[in-house]
Amino acid sequence: MRTWPADGTPTNPAAWLMTTARRRVLDRLRAEAVRARAVPVLAVEASLAQDAERVLVSDGREVGAVDERLRLVLLCAHPALAREAAAALSLRLVVGVPTDEVARLFLVPVPTMAARLTRARKRLAAERFEVPTGAALTERLDVVADVAYLAFTAGYAPSSGPDLHRPDLAAEAVRLVRVVHEVAPPGSVELDALLALVLIQHSRRDARLDPDGRLVLLPDQDRSRWHHGEVVEALDLLTPLTTAPATPYLLQALVAACHATALRAEDTDWPRIADLYDELETLTGSPVVRLARAVALAEADGPAAGLALLDGLGLPGHRLPAVRAELLARLGHDGEARASYDEALAECRNAVEADHLARRRAALG
Repeated sequence: MRTWPADGTPTNPAAWLMTTARRRVLDRLRAEAVRARAVPVLAVEASLAQDAERVLVSDGREVGAVDERLRLVLLCAHPALAREAAAALSLRLVVGVPTDEVARLFLVPVPTMAARLTRARKRLAAERFEVPTGAALTERLDVVADVAYLAFTAGYAPSSGPDLHRPDLAAEAVRLVRVVHEVAPPGSVELDALLALVLIQHSRRDARLDPDGRLVLLPDQDRSRWHHGEVVEALDLLTPLTTAPATPYLLQALVAACHATALRAEDTDWPRIADLYDELETLTGSPVVRLARAVALAEADGPAAGLALLDGLGLPGHRLPAVRAELLARLGHDGEARASYDEALAECRNAVEADHLARRRAALG
């Protein structure tokens, strides 16, 4: 907006934008390197950005005329990197998710994640960057799908900052999922399910805050404010998958569909949701899934059943003590609930969620 009206539109706008963005990224990386007093790894980012620019100014027929961000993530998803390292590097360098937020998404301390990112950058320094084709492209698309969902999570439920959600980041992630879905071979259960999952979750964006900017829980949301066109699109994607083998994204999408198809909160099929989370926990062993399963079981069989499922569960952050506090309060154990709310508030880094927790605690007296 500042330069083109004066100097004219460049011959290759995409390459011009990439060059400008690369310079901004390198400026930020230099500042971070100075602050952290770490070994500079700017040459790695420069190499990655230069290669990304090279790809953008080429025909790019290997991937088709698709989103430039997808190409950047494909470059980060190099087979020399472990899957988690590739996803973390993509989130940090391409999507722009801060290091502390990336660490929370992977449930590790911030210094651990910073070290992983540094190692990933150094590892890529010795590799040749190229856009993959054929089977190699399909393999990397799985990593891109994970990156897109983690980016969506960072926008849908950020664990820190002043906002309950970041619809712009979530929308960008949904767009990336769509691009991956278009490029991938047809019939991919996981990609169909992933697109359905993010569409359903993103459809609720306008109902998650009240006019005063306070959190509105799912059972209390005005369902007329959901984007029902996105829900219908998601359900159309899921319909052919009802007999497909269970996969992590499919099970999560089916949970989201249970909520989306309930006309009222009290119509929600909580036993079905608890069973889906049980199956998902068996597949993944994730403590986050165990927490979600406890919530569903509390709704289906009572708070005591959900609370029992939390015994021995370890999970960083505020959400585990927050759920425990809510279930204790429902059982009338106000003293223990207050202590759990205090623990959750001490761990909570999201301003809107912290306000909600404080109000729930105050309601106990």
